[in-house]
Amino acid sequence: MFMRVLRVWVGLTAAVWVVGAAAPVLAQETGATTRQGLIEQEQAQKEKALHPYQPNKAEKFLNTFEYVLSNGGQKWHPWFTSAYSGAGFTLGAGRMFHPSPYNVIDLRGSYSISGSHRLEAEFIAPRLFHRRGWLSVLGGYREGTQAPFFGLGMGTSKDDEMNFNVRQPYGSVTFEIFPTRRVLMLGGGVEYTRWTEDSGEGSTPSVDSVYTPATLPGVDLRTTYLHTQGTIGIDWRTSPGYTRRGGFYGLTFHDYSDRDERFGFRRVDYQVIQHVPILREAWVISLLGGASTTFTKNDQEIPYFMLPYVGGGSTLRGYRSGRFRDRNRIFFKAEWRIMNNRFFDTAFFYDAGKVTATRSELDFDGLKSDYGIGLRFHGPFSTPLRVELARGREGLHFIFSFNPAF
Repeated sequence: MFMRVLRVWVGLTAAVWVVGAAAPVLAQETGATTRQGLIEQEQAQKEKALHPYQPNKAEKFLNTFEYVLSNGGQKWHPWFTSAYSGAGFTLGAGRMFHPSPYNVIDLRGSYSISGSHRLEAEFIAPRLFHRRGWLSVLGGYREGTQAPFFGLGMGTSKDDEMNFNVRQPYGSVTFEIFPTRRVLMLGGGVEYTRWTEDSGEGSTPSVDSVYTPATLPGVDLRTTYLHTQGTIGIDWRTSPGYTRRGGFYGLTFHDYSDRDERFGFRRVDYQVIQHVPILREAWVISLLGGASTTFTKNDQEIPYFMLPYVGGGSTLRGYRSGRFRDRNRIFFKAEWRIMNNRFFDTAFFYDAGKVTATRSELDFDGLKSDYGIGLRFHGPFSTPLRVELARGREGLHFIFSFNPAF
């Protein structure tokens, strides 16, 4: 009797223990199932409400504007390159043709308020050697009717302004190649061109009314050049047109051979660019240092309008284009770039530079400088519009450019 009661008691105890141990597990599984069901229901409801992002009208306009200026579209596109730097407000257009999926033939022309004009036809092959190479075959004609000239050296005054007319038909072949996919860059080219210098047509005095061919080489010039060039550089930027990191360090050698052996010379351009990203590229410190040195050939002369210069949107933005000219130059540019959104950057900048008659004078003494603020409209790889206001010792200057600052 006692053993029977003991067996019943043990069996009941075991049953109660099993039920008690299983209850939390069952409750947990039930709760998990319930939560999973709720999550699935919420996801199903969200999926019904999902739809592709639709840009607003302003974003649509900016996307179209960026595409047209950066890529030119398939047919007509704007083209604002003037006949020479400083020609004034310029309008132009071009027509693109695609003989193959990537290669392009571009016919284009522009006209400036100064009366200067430019016509070009270019064939571009941008994806040679498995996208490591780029080739351009270019032919054109340009005429600048009121190109400014202020004299030689840093001691000139803005009141000394003169002008001249320059005409140039030209044909060239240039290329770039990255043998190591990126970093190492090699470039080269050859150009055949004829330069003609004549009296200017502006309201300021013409250069030939102040100088003669004996006092200023290049006055009344008629000469033909075979211009060859070669570049070697290290380039790890995202793109030369727009980047927020990386840099470029390069040398370019130019040789201008005059058929008449009167105006032959050589020039070497040095350039160092570095972009330093800050705060995950929301800010960027961008620095540029550049210099150019010239070498005459067998006591030949350098035409005054082909001498290196500082002044204008590519060098000293607070001064007129071509404001200071001489045989050698040095210049620096520093910018603090702030990314406002995916279309616009704001930049605060400072420039400094000078020209010298001899290479030994290329130092930091006597630099002209300016400062200012700019707004850049950009895409991922290009800067189709740049608007800047710069102040130098000769007043405020407004820059409206369709190229990156550097």
